[in-house]
Amino acid sequence: MEQSFLRYRLFIILAFTLVLYTGSLLLAYLVRFDFAIPQEYLIRFLQLLPAVLAIKLVVSWFLGVFTGWWRYVSMPDVVQIAKATLLSTLLILAYAVVVHRLHLIPRTVIFLDGVFGFVFVAGVRLITRTIRESFQALHQQVKPEHIRRIFVVGAGEAGHAIARELRLNPHLGMQLVGFIDDDPIKKNTTIQGIPVLGPCRKLNGLIEKHKVDEIIIAIPSATGKQLRTIINFCNESKCLFKVLPGVGELIDGRVTVQQIRQIDLNDLLGRDPIDFDTENVKSYLQGKRVLVTGAGGSIGSEICRQVMRFNPAKLILFENGETPLFMIEQELAKSYQNIPIVPVIGDVRNRSRVNVIFDQQQPQVVFHAAAYKHVPLMEANPAEAVNNNVQGTVLLADASDYYGVEKFVMVSTDKAVRPTNVMGTTKRIAEMYVQSLNNRSKTRFVTTRFGNVLGSNGSVIPTFQLQIEAGGPVTVTHPEVTRFFMTIPEATQLVLQAGSMGQGGEVYLFDMGEPVKITTLAEEMIRLSGLIPYEDIDIVYVGLRPGEKLYEELLLADEGVLPTPHKKICIAQSVTPPHEQLVEQIAQLVNDAKILDFQGVGRGLKQLVPEYTPTQNKKLMSTTNQHP
Repeated sequence: MEQSFLRYRLFIILAFTLVLYTGSLLLAYLVRFDFAIPQEYLIRFLQLLPAVLAIKLVVSWFLGVFTGWWRYVSMPDVVQIAKATLLSTLLILAYAVVVHRLHLIPRTVIFLDGVFGFVFVAGVRLITRTIRESFQALHQQVKPEHIRRIFVVGAGEAGHAIARELRLNPHLGMQLVGFIDDDPIKKNTTIQGIPVLGPCRKLNGLIEKHKVDEIIIAIPSATGKQLRTIINFCNESKCLFKVLPGVGELIDGRVTVQQIRQIDLNDLLGRDPIDFDTENVKSYLQGKRVLVTGAGGSIGSEICRQVMRFNPAKLILFENGETPLFMIEQELAKSYQNIPIVPVIGDVRNRSRVNVIFDQQQPQVVFHAAAYKHVPLMEANPAEAVNNNVQGTVLLADASDYYGVEKFVMVSTDKAVRPTNVMGTTKRIAEMYVQSLNNRSKTRFVTTRFGNVLGSNGSVIPTFQLQIEAGGPVTVTHPEVTRFFMTIPEATQLVLQAGSMGQGGEVYLFDMGEPVKITTLAEEMIRLSGLIPYEDIDIVYVGLRPGEKLYEELLLADEGVLPTPHKKICIAQSVTPPHEQLVEQIAQLVNDAKILDFQGVGRGLKQLVPEYTPTQNKKLMSTTNQHP
């Protein structure tokens, strides 16, 4: 039965539409003549009818009025019907003037015919949809005891979409009780029959009054600060809450209930979507042989994923760890079967290995993300930090220069600014060497400097998660410690963007937004786990670790800043010693590291980076204490 209907669906719709159009013209005559049509006008109606039907059918067909499903009719469909009606009315009027000179065809009839035709055609579709939705709601009805009462925060477009989704999917067992919105104009209005009850500050009382079980935050454009404010109100009410993803995730513009998810730290930190200049990045990556060091790490692996989007001629994965290399190679090979991927196990500190790789693979673009990054570990192992972060960068940069690499992009850190630890100091030396080599090389050497990335291997967030799962306590180094954060995809996109802009010698700084208190981060993570800070999970302060400082910086005092066309990227005007001097001092530093002369390493670091001031963290350490 259903297949037969689908086969003859178009003919049925055309026939039914002819009946509607005939009825609209007849009703127009009846209304015009008070339901008593004179004989001569009745004859004129019969003469006019074929032309009217032909014009309306042709116009409706041309504008696609017959292609939509009535059960899914929406505002764009109604607008299309209105366009078809207006055009048909104008053509019928022109026909009446030219052919009949409006003789015995009142213009009122033509106008009324257009109005009735639109009402009939649009009305039938809307009635069909209403009946279907009512039947579906009745068929999918959930038992009252299983229904969750819902508030939607945000009465904008996303809120409208959520309301419609909940109405169309009663099997979800969610009843929308009301909207919460801070816009005073929307207060005491209704949206799809649902009232806007008031602002967020009254959320607690409204939840209690309306016995709400769950809150959906439907403001995709909300900043992290705005979202934190809303969540604070939700926390006060002790009500469950979820969020619709931000605009950066809603790429296709569609909003569905399935996209509603738990709040995560990316939402709270509120990183705005990157203005990614795809064409400029594509211009230096497409068709190029690209090498990524540290390809299995958090940043390195994401660089690999992003680079593959731009169809390079070949991607060389340079990684010291066997398992991380295997994982990223398998992932990329599955997704990009037509792009050659060369997995290479090797150490950036091995000159012979580096030179062989460059000689065999002939990379044109190099992203250098391999480094030791854990501050306390490098304080305990300064020689290894020098060998990897300094000597490894020197060998890679020299090989890039010798083998004619077009562009070398180095990933650095905010800890290289006024460093108080070995890790940051070694990265600053690497920055200086890359810059100085740029002055004498055809290769364009570019440095990117940014802060912490959310969820990177061994970072604070995975550590907090494990501590929360274990029942606490969550350990924070100091009550006032702050850090800059960005997401891994955001950091990687900015690295690629900076690489596309770099002409050589620049140190690019990324806009990291506002610094975040680690204590605040810990509190929010506990709340996101459904627990209460200091009640369910304690936060304990353990003192700054070796090499750590309270606040990170992105800029030295003597570094000026130049803007770039990208609003989230600027250039630090960094001063670099002469290349020959750097080569000599780095050689001595590396030699001291190889023979494990730790005093010599300390002197070398201070000589190369005079602003390096090792912290005496025993003075900064406080006795382990707990939040009062």
